[in-house]
Amino acid sequence: MEKVKTAVVGATGMVGRVMVKLLEERNFPVSELIPAASSKSVGKEILFKGKPVKVVSVMEAVEAKPVFAIFSAGADVSKEWAPVFARMGTVVIDNSSAWRSDDNIPLVVPEINSHTIKKGDRIIANPNCSTVQMVMALAPLHKQYRIKRIVVATYQSVTGTGVKAVTQLENERRGIKGEMAYPHQIDLNCFPFGGKFLPSGYTTEEQKLVDETRKILGDKTIQVTATVVRIPVIGGHSEAVNVEFEKEYDLDEVRKLIESFPGVVVYDNPDEHKYPMPVLAHNRDEVFIGRLRRDYSRDKCLNLWIVSDNIRKGAATNAIQIAEFMMTNGLY
Repeated sequence: MEKVKTAVVGATGMVGRVMVKLLEERNFPVSELIPAASSKSVGKEILFKGKPVKVVSVMEAVEAKPVFAIFSAGADVSKEWAPVFARMGTVVIDNSSAWRSDDNIPLVVPEINSHTIKKGDRIIANPNCSTVQMVMALAPLHKQYRIKRIVVATYQSVTGTGVKAVTQLENERRGIKGEMAYPHQIDLNCFPFGGKFLPSGYTTEEQKLVDETRKILGDKTIQVTATVVRIPVIGGHSEAVNVEFEKEYDLDEVRKLIESFPGVVVYDNPDEHKYPMPVLAHNRDEVFIGRLRRDYSRDKCLNLWIVSDNIRKGAATNAIQIAEFMMTNGLY
């Protein structure tokens, strides 16, 4: 495979650092890495394949004309700079919320809907981490049984908020007063809040689960209701999901469908206390699924528990997989 110049915008952030690491881990064909970040990080060095690489400004990254620019720098940066890269012919894979709801921008989980990427596309949106792991579990089931309704409660790691939130948790555990990422204590606590509150009473994180699930699965009729909860965990998001199907299902067949889907692991043996947990998923790319059981309170309903590392498959890994798919299929 031909080697290509690749930029990572937000390279010094929590997700950006993992993106750089994964480009190396997965042997992505990088001819030259261009790490870009805000002015406070310009001039610093990061390691790539054992060699120091200097961090540059976003404008310098644009001028370098990379084939790919993988973004994890927030929606404001993406809205400003993704079109600039795109006009230069660079393919932008964006991890923020900036482009996900745009009907003209593909929102992609490669195992599910890579077919939505067309040659000439210059901005590809990476979904929200909570959405990625849920649709990875549900995509094969939707194809077989047609999903009518999803009820999901998420239990989200502080890493989903970023370095500031991790620092808050660590400070609280040490009894240190410091800058707060959240309006409340997070250690020994949890709260039903993520993102910003909307006039509907739901949060932006909850609304993403509604809108993005429908877009990725290609079905606007799916009804979704969500509650997002932040918990004092570093390493992965967990989700309790209840699904109502149009068709009756067989539980053994459900297991087989999920087990055969790429990137998914069924880890489900309650007798041996085997069920997915963040400590199991941490630093892994797979989506782990367990506690599969029929909902006896309602016909054609299934309960399942889904856990994944939100920084890897929920963000960095999925973005690199999009680039890999585009390289393999000549879509760049």
